[in-house]
Amino acid sequence: MSEFGRLILLGAPLGNPADASTRLREVLAAADVVAAEDTRRLTRLARDLDVTVGGRIVSYFEGNEERRTPELVEVLREGYVVALVTDGGMPSVSDPGYRLVRGALDAGVPVTAAPGPSAVTTALALSGLPSDRFCFEGFLPRTPGARRSRVRALAGEERTLVLFEAPHRIAGALADLAAGFGADRPAALCRELTKTYEEVVRRPLGELAAWAAEHEPRGEITLVVAGAPPATTQRPDDETLRAAVAEREAAGLSRRDAITEVATEYGLRRRDVYTTVHA
Repeated sequence: MSEFGRLILLGAPLGNPADASTRLREVLAAADVVAAEDTRRLTRLARDLDVTVGGRIVSYFEGNEERRTPELVEVLREGYVVALVTDGGMPSVSDPGYRLVRGALDAGVPVTAAPGPSAVTTALALSGLPSDRFCFEGFLPRTPGARRSRVRALAGEERTLVLFEAPHRIAGALADLAAGFGADRPAALCRELTKTYEEVVRRPLGELAAWAAEHEPRGEITLVVAGAPPATTQRPDDETLRAAVAEREAAGLSRRDAITEVATEYGLRRRDVYTTVHA
């Protein structure tokens, strides 16, 4: 047992055990407790890595996360090292982990990581889409109405979007994205990353939606969608500016205030609007 407890987040392979880091192996062997999203997958991973998990293994998944978090925080308070591993990638990224990290930090327990593979950054790199600025959206809402509403809210996002989606919902999600973002928006569907049947399909959203409906892709799916093109504001013509100022004057504003308000509305310099009105 360590003098102070410590929580270690383990980045697990997405599918190929060869991607496991040396540090992941060391932590699995040395941790006092290993909290796993799926204990059977952890056992299989340990076998593939030829590692003997030295500590106690407990399950930690969406169904028991709220209940088990206080138990694990108490273990950390007592000075033990707890390792958290999910089915693949980094804990807390659309996987269990956030509650435990927050609980450990609130208890004053150090939190660190043995970083490893990430479906988010792997798909982003493979997509061929801009990666200098991106936004991870996680899973879209499950019901069609809520999903379309969320898509509408994201339509103007200029950063590249990365999403997770379940196989049985991917065709519907792509159809809604094509309708909300435009069928020509570039995208890439990445599935089974690092596994035997890894596949990356790069097409505009409309074509990708049709492809998904026909092929019914299976496995773990990460979707990367290009951001919206930057919004451009076109300067209104002189007649429109004069009419806008006259409308505000008729409503009771002074000409000075009317010119200032119109300049603000259209993102123009007040001097330019003044010159146009008095031309």
